[in-house]
Amino acid sequence: MLSSIEVSTTATTTPDSPSKNANPIAVRVRNLFKGYQIYANPRDRLKQFVLPRFQRLIASEPKKYFRDFYALKDVSLDIRKGETVGIVGRNGSGKSTLLQLICGTLRPSSGSVEVVGRVAALLELGSGFNPEFTGRENVFLNAGVLGLTGVQIETKFPEIEAFAEIGNFIDQPVKTYSSGMVVRLAFAVIAHVDADVLIIDEALAVGDAFFSQKCMRFLRNFMKTGTVLFVSHDTGAIKALCNRAIWLEKGEVLQEGNPKDVCDLYLQAFYEEQQGGHTATKLKQLRNHDANRPWKDQRLEFINSTNLRNDLRIFTFDPEAASFGKGGARITLVELQDSALSPLAWVVGGEQVTLRIHAVATEALASPIIGFFIKDRTGQTLFGDNTFLAYRERPAACFAGDEIQAEFTFLMPILPSGSYSINVAIADGTQDQHVQHHWIHDALFFESESSSIATGLVGIPMLDIRLERCAP
Repeated sequence: MLSSIEVSTTATTTPDSPSKNANPIAVRVRNLFKGYQIYANPRDRLKQFVLPRFQRLIASEPKKYFRDFYALKDVSLDIRKGETVGIVGRNGSGKSTLLQLICGTLRPSSGSVEVVGRVAALLELGSGFNPEFTGRENVFLNAGVLGLTGVQIETKFPEIEAFAEIGNFIDQPVKTYSSGMVVRLAFAVIAHVDADVLIIDEALAVGDAFFSQKCMRFLRNFMKTGTVLFVSHDTGAIKALCNRAIWLEKGEVLQEGNPKDVCDLYLQAFYEEQQGGHTATKLKQLRNHDANRPWKDQRLEFINSTNLRNDLRIFTFDPEAASFGKGGARITLVELQDSALSPLAWVVGGEQVTLRIHAVATEALASPIIGFFIKDRTGQTLFGDNTFLAYRERPAACFAGDEIQAEFTFLMPILPSGSYSINVAIADGTQDQHVQHHWIHDALFFESESSSIATGLVGIPMLDIRLERCAP
């Protein structure tokens, strides 16, 4: 969930030129310290303001009435253009402080920060907005702070308004907005200011599922050319999105490198501290089974009677969802069905379902292909398939006006709690060479409300799980 938002920009001198084999440096941090004075009580703050001056007048050594606390200690790092870098660490480790120093909303106690290009940041919720101004006025204010001219903002405003999707509230004071509406408007500004560096603090899940997927599409597209730096406690998102990860601990860089390695070390350290060392439990899975016989997870009866059951609420097909394509065919219906081909409003993970996709050809198609894939809340593809392999030897050619229907029957995986969406498409050609006629982003949404899955992107029913005590 996006819990903070702020729009800032920093203009600096260009860092030294990198080697020929590396991208130019976008952000350079050198020997960065950020300290605060911590007072035991309010009286000490007044004493610190008055008494040291008096003590110096009488030639006495001034006394400190505070203790120093350093949120960051000698942090140095380089982030190159085009990199996506994630920062992990526990609360209080200095992650947000580092982002604010890079944005320029905080000044360092010592050290330097150099940023090349325009910076757009999602930090503290609503702090970049004047609550008395309307949404329209705040768009002009924030985009102006980010360096856009009045003419540029006027040109981009219709796109910003359409992206935010807050309707007539655009001309109402921001103080009347819900937190979700503030997030929508702030992200819409960020997405249209042509930033070079995007900084995000715990902002991968933005508003409802529809808007979240729109933001993830923007983010993934931005990552192709721009530089992204973000903080997240979601190590799965760090691994999925980042080229590099940095682990901050008590204000210091503890580890830097491959996202999987860094996140694994971070989680290992966290659990070892919580549990006092390595766990010695040995799990043994037995795979002997007859693949031709139907099988079920042996824990199913227990799971279904607890709050661990993987209930999936399914929403209806949205024909107005964002889409693209040449237009030689149009998808008209997408729904999940049970074994009796009745539309499903909910399903339990592990059950057999059928995804039915209905389309109409508006021109002759020699070899139509219909496919789908399912994404999680970060826009990461979990699984999918299409009809090409099943019909490669006998393409189902069709004429203009023909109706086409594809069905995919599978066991619905057990999914972690969160929002998911289904992308669908119809094309003409082969797996490698085809013309995309209608691709719908987020045609169908569903929500996993609880789950027995312990880890991973998806879970599958287990054939057997055993825990045994081994004799010494």
